[in-house]
Order: sequence, then C-alpha cells, then structure tokens
Amino acid sequence: MPDVPGASGAEGAGERGEVAALSHGWGRALVFVYGLFAVAATGRSAVQLGLEPGKAPLAYSLSLVAAVLYLVATTCLLLGGRTGWRIAGIAVTIELLGVLSVGTLSYLATDLFPDKTVWSHFGQGYGFLPLVLPVAGLVWLRHTSPTAT
Repeated sequence: MPDVPGASGAEGAGERGEVAALSHGWGRALVFVYGLFAVAATGRSAVQLGLEPGKAPLAYSLSLVAAVLYLVATTCLLLGGRTGWRIAGIAVTIELLGVLSVGTLSYLATDLFPDKTVWSHFGQGYGFLPLVLPVAGLVWLRHTSPTAT
C-alpha cells in the first residue's frame, strides 16, 4: 500500500497505510478552525485568568482546558497516523462532552459561570462553532477511520 501523505513518524508504511490523511481535503479546513480556536481560547483564558482569576475560576479554567483540547486536536490532525487519529478522537470526544456539559451548566447554574467562556451557552459568543466543531471533528475522524478503509 502507498505511503499516506502527511503522515510521518516511526510507524511503518504498513501500519499507517490504512489511515487516511487527516489534514487533507476537508481535514485542512478542520485543522485551520481547530488552530484558530486553540489560539482564541488560549488568549481568552489567559487574559481572564490573568486579570480576574477570582471572578469565575471554574469557568476560566475550563476555557483553558478547551484551549488545550483544541491544541491537541490540531496537532494530532496535522501529524496523522494511527496514534494521531486515536488521540484526536479522544480529544474531540472530551471536547464534545465539555461543551455539552458547560453549555448546559451555564444555563442551569449561572452562579458557576458569571462570565462568558468559549464553551458557555454552547459557544454562543463564537457563533455556536464550539458546539459544531467537535461534531464535525468526529464525523471527519469516522470518515478517516483506519477500520473504515
């Protein structure tokens, strides 16, 4: 089987030959958006935690968690391979659970989320893209699944 473009590392061609390139085609757009969200969430959480850490520590900390997950997903989608695919799947799944949990809690327990964050109100401040992004990520990962080829 031919080598997969964009996949590199210690894995042999036979092992990664079944894995579709994660950052090609629609994957490029996904990598771009994940990268953009990694920068945005990192910046927002750093400013919020730096300026007013006591105002909403849980909310701001969860924004930092979101930033880390976006960074992990971006990196793994770029690296590709079986390991990248697995780690991206875990990160995107945690991201979806996070945005659903924080989105729900930000409506039910408003005292825990007195300030807006990337996941609060299901990402309303970001045009609900934080809610759509993990779903798109999971669909893409399913499409590029090593077992789907």
